[in-house]
Amino acid sequence: MQRQAPHSVADAAAVAALLQIGAEIGADQVLDSDETFNASSMAKAADVPIAGVTAYLTALLAAGLIVETEVPGDFKVAADYTDLRYQAGYVSWAMHANGPFIDNAVAFLTDPAEAAQTHQRNGRRVAVSSRWIGERAFYPQIIEQVVAAGALRVTDLGAGAGGLLIKLLNENPGRTGTAVDSNGAACAAAREAALAAGVHDRLTVLERPIESLVRDPGPVAGAEAILACYVMHDIVADDRTARDVLGALRDALAPGGFLAVADAVSYAPQPQERTFSALFTYLHATFMNVSLPTEQEWLEKFEEAGFAQTRTVPTGLPGGRIFVASR
Repeated sequence: MQRQAPHSVADAAAVAALLQIGAEIGADQVLDSDETFNASSMAKAADVPIAGVTAYLTALLAAGLIVETEVPGDFKVAADYTDLRYQAGYVSWAMHANGPFIDNAVAFLTDPAEAAQTHQRNGRRVAVSSRWIGERAFYPQIIEQVVAAGALRVTDLGAGAGGLLIKLLNENPGRTGTAVDSNGAACAAAREAALAAGVHDRLTVLERPIESLVRDPGPVAGAEAILACYVMHDIVADDRTARDVLGALRDALAPGGFLAVADAVSYAPQPQERTFSALFTYLHATFMNVSLPTEQEWLEKFEEAGFAQTRTVPTGLPGGRIFVASR
């Protein structure tokens, strides 16, 4: 039976913790596959003793995150699992992906440069929580842009665990993708996810920084769609770097291609956005030394890089926007 909404704060906290445990042991890919599973198959996938997995499944069942099937010992995720995972994504991103900032707040506020070198975020946690949010908040709008344009050669910059590209490859068997990310753990997660989804033969995963595309644009050359979800704010913080990188992406696009940048604006003032936007803006400014542009400043970045036209598409993520730029 599907639970009643809205869920309480206690429910949201419990779901976030349970799903975070699943992500830490590698059980998230089993849960996210939308296929039936049992303790044995999850233990094998997670490489965790079956007794520990059985206890974990008992908790998930009691919480209503999974349900029993007609086959004894087999389970599937609950009907509202994706809704709950989306909500958990915000908690996971805020508290786990950014845990080093929160745990070491005094160090960061005292000596930001030293703290940044000592206390770094876990790339996999960032990638997983971003995917949980993105699959509901901005993936659909990005996918709509790619499908409407008929783009078959797609590159995703800062691809994380590869969730967006995998969805796009599943949508069209003739589509190929290139995932670019500077974090080794995220790249490993993307390769694992592509293999599990059966699209590994059409997905290339490259571990390299986005800035490297200025001198070697190979991964984006001829792309019909270049995507960048919540990674470009690091690039555009410096005006010259912004012009160089955005300019390189513009030049690399195939004729008729486009660049879609999903990202955040600084301290979005709208009532429905302001709270999460305040956290996102503050964390980036204080702990990551990144000042987010306003919406108008974003548009100016694309114009300065030589894009002839840029339009703004709203997203479901508070403070988020999608900028679709073309030559």
